[in-house]
Amino acid sequence: MASIKDVAKHAGVSVTTVSRVLNNRGYIGKETRQKVEEAMKTLDYQPNQIARALLKNQSSVIGVIVPDLSHPFFAELINWIESTASRHHLKLLVCNSLQEAEKEANYITMLKQNRVDGIIMCSHSQEVEAYRNVGMPLVSFDRILSPTIPYVASDNFRGGEMATQHLIDQGCKKLLYISGPLDNDLLANRRGDAFQLKCMKSNVEWKILEGAHIKATFEDNWSYIDKEIGAYLEDYDGIFCSNDIMAYTLYMYATEKGIQVPEQVKIIGYDYHSFTRMLKQPLLTTIKQPIESMGKMLCHSLIEQIEGKSVKQVNNNVFDVELVKGETT
Repeated sequence: MASIKDVAKHAGVSVTTVSRVLNNRGYIGKETRQKVEEAMKTLDYQPNQIARALLKNQSSVIGVIVPDLSHPFFAELINWIESTASRHHLKLLVCNSLQEAEKEANYITMLKQNRVDGIIMCSHSQEVEAYRNVGMPLVSFDRILSPTIPYVASDNFRGGEMATQHLIDQGCKKLLYISGPLDNDLLANRRGDAFQLKCMKSNVEWKILEGAHIKATFEDNWSYIDKEIGAYLEDYDGIFCSNDIMAYTLYMYATEKGIQVPEQVKIIGYDYHSFTRMLKQPLLTTIKQPIESMGKMLCHSLIEQIEGKSVKQVNNNVFDVELVKGETT
């Protein structure tokens, strides 16, 4: 493997000159720069990125911690984070916490040890204190960690209102909301708050079931529905699910049990990610989150901190949501 000394010798310049070309520091003549670049190409020289990171105190790598890479929402979110990072010459180190607090804590330590420039936190199993003391640029998704740590989210409360109001407008009198985990104070839980308030104001019967152990797979969701909801599914004429995969699984379960959707029970989901957009039978009624905008903003918010542009003012970003009418309501 070629070294920086080999490049200098091949180009007929000093090691210092090669270093200046690599780090774009100081004045380098066009002809000299060309000689060095041609030497690096001929010798297939690969700079030691770790050493350069130590020298510049910047790794050009950002960490992203997600709860479940197999979930299409987070897969799509990471896609937009990565595309934005790439345009700013940053690389991603993606960590899959699998909703395990210990694994998430280990990833935080690993990212700090690898001197990443900052962390985008999309996983929610770890205690807030672990992030308050991370000591580097940080932005969270769908969770308020601290007044000094910016977050990005969609308008979860408004989304919950829209979903609940839509079911009521469709004539539903007894509503069920299947939430996500309620252990941590997540902004996504505002959907349930809105559901409850809207039902109370509209004088309709309601119930909330915590889906604390719901995972991304169809099989796990089916098992949950069969155990927690199946016996009294016919008691409800409107069900709001906290994500589209659960909503679709519920549709399939109801259909297999001979319960007609939307005639007997109306179902609405939340997210409108790639999985939902791919569905043709049925077209799922859901609340659309602007995943592209949120992914790009997560990256931009972190870059602003890395570049020291938002030290004095924390900019939180909350995006509008919209109702997508399908065939399940």
